[in-house]
Amino acid sequence: MLDTLLSQAASLVWGPWLVALLFGTHLFLTWKTGLIQRHLGTALRLSVAKDPGAPGDISQFGALMTALAATIGTGNIYGVAGAVILGGPGAVFWMWLTGVFGIATKYSEALLSVKYRVTNSRGEMSGGPMFVLERGLDARWAGILFAAFTALAAFGIGNMAQSNAIVEMVVVKKTVLGITQADASIRLWLGLAMAGLTAAVILGGIRSIARFCGFLVPFMAIFYVVGCLVILVNTADRLPATLSLIFTSAFTGQAAVGGFIGAGIAEAMRYGIARGLFSNESGLGSAPIAAAAARTSDPVRQALVSGTGTFWDTVVVCAMTGLVIVGSGDWTAADLNKAKLCDLAFNHIGAFGDIILVGGLLTFVFSTILGWGYYGEKAVEYLFGIRSVFPYRLLWIVAVFIGAIWKSDAVWNFCDIMNGLMALPNLAALLLLSGVIASETRRYFSKSS
Repeated sequence: MLDTLLSQAASLVWGPWLVALLFGTHLFLTWKTGLIQRHLGTALRLSVAKDPGAPGDISQFGALMTALAATIGTGNIYGVAGAVILGGPGAVFWMWLTGVFGIATKYSEALLSVKYRVTNSRGEMSGGPMFVLERGLDARWAGILFAAFTALAAFGIGNMAQSNAIVEMVVVKKTVLGITQADASIRLWLGLAMAGLTAAVILGGIRSIARFCGFLVPFMAIFYVVGCLVILVNTADRLPATLSLIFTSAFTGQAAVGGFIGAGIAEAMRYGIARGLFSNESGLGSAPIAAAAARTSDPVRQALVSGTGTFWDTVVVCAMTGLVIVGSGDWTAADLNKAKLCDLAFNHIGAFGDIILVGGLLTFVFSTILGWGYYGEKAVEYLFGIRSVFPYRLLWIVAVFIGAIWKSDAVWNFCDIMNGLMALPNLAALLLLSGVIASETRRYFSKSS
């Protein structure tokens, strides 16, 4: 009964109304910032530049890698597969479009989070939508709501769901990986290993997380993208037809073919946009929590860097996955689920495909645990003070282990609800403070021109 109620509530929260609100905000902020996407080249350059003497805890690159660690996850692989299964090849185009326009929203929420950040009693930066709501709109009650939703959602989307995904994938692939242990034993030892690795990183705080993510995220992204490119090169003769199919299906729908039951334009848009939004998190308010810790002399400077996170996550990584999946032709098979479709698509080049899929999932999922651990602790710090941070980290480590050995749909549905509800106060702040975003943007570019 509880599972059913929570599942229905999650479907309601993540229904077409929220998808329309998020995508509409992307479009509005693209206009309000004067098409900030045209400054992508500058943003990419700034992401690896230093800002000497600027206040903050970690470099701009470190803040970007921490945010990308949380953002690049199972949604970049399984989420894309799910969108194609439900919406057809055209869903890939609409997913890609959420990345293009979502850059403006990620830019805007980072700008506000840096502008309204504060220094805590330890001399560390604290920021995010909760401080934007409190200091920018004098609505502490809304900040409390956002922080509560974030702290609760983190345990699902960023913790137990991720560790469980790693274990499930290893159990399914244990023959390929040469593992002979029983499933229960795999869950136990892998859970302990992940909990230990998580402890080694997050107990050191944001500087430790940023250092580790600064190494892991570029490696995992390059590894996965290069792997996808190898697959696409090996099937280069199919690429023109794949691109044509994605584009035409986005505007005409996809008729039933093979085991695919068919999907119209509405389904392609709905599932492509929804999965894209869920993957890049633009508008949810999570990534700007990391942006607020960056050493930067100007809110716009870090905002530009943060906007590149959506570019890398969706415009690049999700697009690579989509091309591999659609190009494989396996999406037309009958009785597909996300995991099976990915397995089929990446297996076209044998063992190398397995290495790319397994390696991508392992690194993507673990990085998400680290990034969301920081988001959760800053939300708890806002709610209960700085003394709550260390106990929260310990609880986070325990939850990683629990997620590996136990799964409950009720927990996942509850956290999906909290994750969707995070967006509401954050989007309200973005829309109500859009004038501030526009004026800060004009100030920065008029000064630099």
